[in-house]
Amino acid sequence: MPLSFLSPIHKASRQIRIHLTDCMNELGLAPEEGHLLSYLRSYAPCAISEIHRVFGLKRSTLTSMLDRLEERKLIRRELHPEDRRSFLVHLTRTGRTLAEKVQQPVEKLEESIRSVVGHTDVRGFQRVMEAIGNVTGVVVKSEES
Repeated sequence: MPLSFLSPIHKASRQIRIHLTDCMNELGLAPEEGHLLSYLRSYAPCAISEIHRVFGLKRSTLTSMLDRLEERKLIRRELHPEDRRSFLVHLTRTGRTLAEKVQQPVEKLEESIRSVVGHTDVRGFQRVMEAIGNVTGVVVKSEES
């Protein structure tokens, strides 16, 4: 019996990633870098520990990605004022401009999906996503929270 929720969510995640990869490539970004810039657009400054928790990347992978973005002057890291052992990640002006460009195809995809589903479909999807959060007990920031 196929999985009713996890397999479709995984498939949709892959479809979204493949769709957005070309858009990110045009901006000179790997998909993960675009995703991170989009996240920082909403939540910066953000602790590296929070980014690690949200994205689930290996620490070495995350550090390499942050290094590349910092070398391109898209982000900057500074000591966390409340915890001198950790860092906050900020978008630079150039990074914020690029994050806005990253957001455009994301919003276009969102609008395209919304145009082919009804309000009831959206509410049902939201209930499934809420159930996943409740069952897993994992809290991840979103634009709605």
